[in-house]
Amino acid sequence: MSLENYKQKRDLSKSGEPNAIVKTSSSKRIYVIQEHQASHLHWDLRLELSGVLKSWALPKTPPRSKNIKHLAVQVEDHPLGYANFEGEIKEGYGKGTVKIWDKGTFELIHKDSEKIEFIVHGKVLRGTYVLVNAKLNGNEKNWLLIKTD
Repeated sequence: MSLENYKQKRDLSKSGEPNAIVKTSSSKRIYVIQEHQASHLHWDLRLELSGVLKSWALPKTPPRSKNIKHLAVQVEDHPLGYANFEGEIKEGYGKGTVKIWDKGTFELIHKDSEKIEFIVHGKVLRGTYVLVNAKLNGNEKNWLLIKTD
């Protein structure tokens, strides 16, 4: 994915969300989870990869115990500036309140098209997690987020 989907779904001049710019951050990779009260309450997991925030919507709070599996639906990439975004999306796609639930950095252990394994250094979550492309119901956007340690 690229930031094209992000731009197509929003009118940034009205929504109040960050501009769609691909860039790199410091040497440490950004990790953030935002609580998003839109049409329904969910949590957005964002990991800095390839100059953008790769993003997954979580219908439940992220797992804190080992071997708990939660659905994570991959959504469009977001710009790195979104990691600090809190506030009200006033119009259109994702309309509602966004607040940072957890934030920190992460270390990438492994990444391929089927699996992303990483160590989280957040304020709420810490430890090793894996995202596995579960392709539930044949949908490649359906992943599982699992705490592994």
